[in-house]
Amino acid sequence: MARGSADRETAALAGREGSTYGRTPQRREAEELADALPSLLVEAERIAATVAPGMHGRRRTGPGETFWQFRRYEQGDSAHLVDWRQSARSDRLYVREHEWEAAETVWLWCDRSASMDFTSHKRTPSKLDRATVIALATATLLVRAGERIAGLGAPLPPASGRIALRRMASLFGTPDAQASSDIPADALPRFSRAVLVSDFLSDPDEIASSIQSHATSGVRGHLLQVLDPAEEDLPYSGRTEFEGIEENRKLTFGRAESVRGAYHRKLTSHRDALRAVTRRFGWTFTTHRTDRPPQTAVLALHAALSGAPLPGASGKMEG
Repeated sequence: MARGSADRETAALAGREGSTYGRTPQRREAEELADALPSLLVEAERIAATVAPGMHGRRRTGPGETFWQFRRYEQGDSAHLVDWRQSARSDRLYVREHEWEAAETVWLWCDRSASMDFTSHKRTPSKLDRATVIALATATLLVRAGERIAGLGAPLPPASGRIALRRMASLFGTPDAQASSDIPADALPRFSRAVLVSDFLSDPDEIASSIQSHATSGVRGHLLQVLDPAEEDLPYSGRTEFEGIEENRKLTFGRAESVRGAYHRKLTSHRDALRAVTRRFGWTFTTHRTDRPPQTAVLALHAALSGAPLPGASGKMEG
């Protein structure tokens, strides 16, 4: 989106709100965020535009005014739901269904800790950049569907529309040297949704404890693990020294290739533990490599939020 159109949109918003908008904190925030549309948000919107035509919406039956579909009358349906005009065209009874129109809030969290700012090759984006783009693309799709979004762990309330996207871009795009890889423990409204994006290399028991605090209040969520190819493949050979990013630790191997098999088994075991944790709480889990197209990860997130079966068995899709 061009800078000029962003400025016009902000000006139009101020004009619609009139004097009540004034110089409120909301207006000051809008003006600050309109000063620069982050490049990652531009990329996220491009990804959302390519994903949107090939996916099914989050439409579902429920209270609302928008007609969705006719379906066959079933025992137990209330008589007032029968569409007599449609039924008169055949020898069967049909019920008119409406689209559920109540917007729900989806809370998004993107791990911005130091370990996420890692890439093994200059042609591959860092885990942080890729996680941010995926989270923002998902936020874009949610806003287009009329949902409200908010940043988990952020002080701002849920919102919808363009301002909500800019808030999210500002939140995820702002460097934070003190950022933690721990999932925020903020109390969320009952029955809301959560999308958590990280490398999730912490102890699965600690992750389980964080998820449980949300799941027990009825929150449903999805974990997306983003890893660099080197973290999956361990492609190194010969004498190799590994240095911690968040911890002051070093580990040296005379022949790095000799531990590759054990490393792969450990990573597989770690992922299996994460899948078991999410399954226990009714959540879902998928993975993504930064050398793969981000669209597959966005589609997996959308499927999880829609309640549709995830591509691949048991949410094992990798993209």
